[in-house]
Amino acid sequence: MIVLFYITLCLIFAYGILINYYARAWKTIPPVDAKALRDWKENIKITVIIPARNEEKHITRCLSSLQQQTYSKALLEIIVVNDHSTDATENLVLGFPASNVRLINLAEYVDGKPLNAYKKKAIEIAIGKSSGDLIVTTDADCIAPPDWIRCLAACQHNQKAVFIAAPVKIEAGPSLLSIFQSIDFMTLQGITGASVFKKFHSMCNGANLAYEKKIFYEVGGFKGIDYLASGDDMLLMHKIAIRYPDKVFFVKSQSAIISTQATETWKAFFHQRIRWASKADKYEDKRIFTVLLLVYLLNLFILSFLILGIWNKNALLLFLTLVLAKTSVEFSFVWNIALFFNQQKLMIYFPFLQPLHIVYTVIAGWLGKFGSYQWKGRNVK
Repeated sequence: MIVLFYITLCLIFAYGILINYYARAWKTIPPVDAKALRDWKENIKITVIIPARNEEKHITRCLSSLQQQTYSKALLEIIVVNDHSTDATENLVLGFPASNVRLINLAEYVDGKPLNAYKKKAIEIAIGKSSGDLIVTTDADCIAPPDWIRCLAACQHNQKAVFIAAPVKIEAGPSLLSIFQSIDFMTLQGITGASVFKKFHSMCNGANLAYEKKIFYEVGGFKGIDYLASGDDMLLMHKIAIRYPDKVFFVKSQSAIISTQATETWKAFFHQRIRWASKADKYEDKRIFTVLLLVYLLNLFILSFLILGIWNKNALLLFLTLVLAKTSVEFSFVWNIALFFNQQKLMIYFPFLQPLHIVYTVIAGWLGKFGSYQWKGRNVK
């Protein structure tokens, strides 16, 4: 057990170096100049694509937030792709009072053929029908701030960016599940910003992405990754980053933060995270696989002391020591991210949720590789 403890300490040391690297990178990302953003004159035709499946609770709010954008409506097209919804999603989109909103029914293009990657197919079809030069993707349960599109477009214009990752936050509610998701997600967003800025590895979230349409076709779109249900964001990003490593950016601006909802149940949360983990061994970028492996092994080894504690009380003490060490390594980094997202009040829960985070990381990582999951009412392997 002592040997295992020292091995775990070595993993924490390596993890500490990694987190310190992310923390320094996050602090050095240049924020978007608010005045320059206001003064910038829009000149790019943009298409926002929203895949939607059974989103009657959220789609109207999402579309309403897009109608409040400060970007010219004459240059903004919104395409909602209805993915076989069985609720009122289609009717709500058709009845939405905006001339720049279009609906595409995915069922008309797949001929009843079973797919594993419905979301990728939805985006691919929408891009083919789009009139914009810059494609922006988000989710139907997301809310956009007024300057969101303007911020992405300005980055594309000023930086000559071909791919843009932008921040997403989960709105924290009063429940333990909501708080846990919010902290976990904002930590991932900090790692996203740091890794993209340093060009360390490819990381992003499909709820807030932008890329040039011509570049999407240049890299073959989703070809080669279209058999995977997940990966419409990070795997595509990697394909583009290989060709244009200096034209991939992260927008660090509160004006660009997309807000989304926490999953409503623990079961849905685990299925979501298993879906994300399912593509871990599909990354051609071995740097991100190495990072994921380090994180997984660290959490697995720490968890092993909790299991050993069933027979040996000293193992429980070692478990608590390791949890405290991991918390100390992460706290400052996560605090700075929380300040950016204005979620610093959640940090009081951070140390107490560490054991839960360790358990979920190990379970989701394992099932992402060897299990299956449900997504939007579909069973996916």
